[in-house]
Amino acid sequence: MDNFYIAATATSPEVNFRFDQNLLSLSGESYPENAAAFYTPVIEKLRTYLASCADTVVTANVTLTYFNSSSTKILFSIFDALDRAASSGNRVLVNWYRDEEEETILEFCEELQIDFTAIEFTDCPIAT
Repeated sequence: MDNFYIAATATSPEVNFRFDQNLLSLSGESYPENAAAFYTPVIEKLRTYLASCADTVVTANVTLTYFNSSSTKILFSIFDALDRAASSGNRVLVNWYRDEEEETILEFCEELQIDFTAIEFTDCPIAT
């Protein structure tokens, strides 16, 4: 499967899915005008890739500095797909990078950990 890349803009994150390395990266800010339109191809590519995984270690590096409520709903869909892959025998590791002072993003990560128990989360606070 071909890798998948979308460059960051002022309102949307960089999406860098290196499927050949089982490495998924999402970084930047996420408040696109139409979150569903932006993320639909991202989720489709992710689901197609995950459906082909068997006994695979998948690493996701998430470095979102800001996301709005419509992005939050979409992020749950992404993590749901990752959780399903982990429940199917794959190992899914999520490195959650955040400003150590940013409580809202930490709380969101903690909520994800409660909802998606098959994923192995690592909180990675960054000193600014």
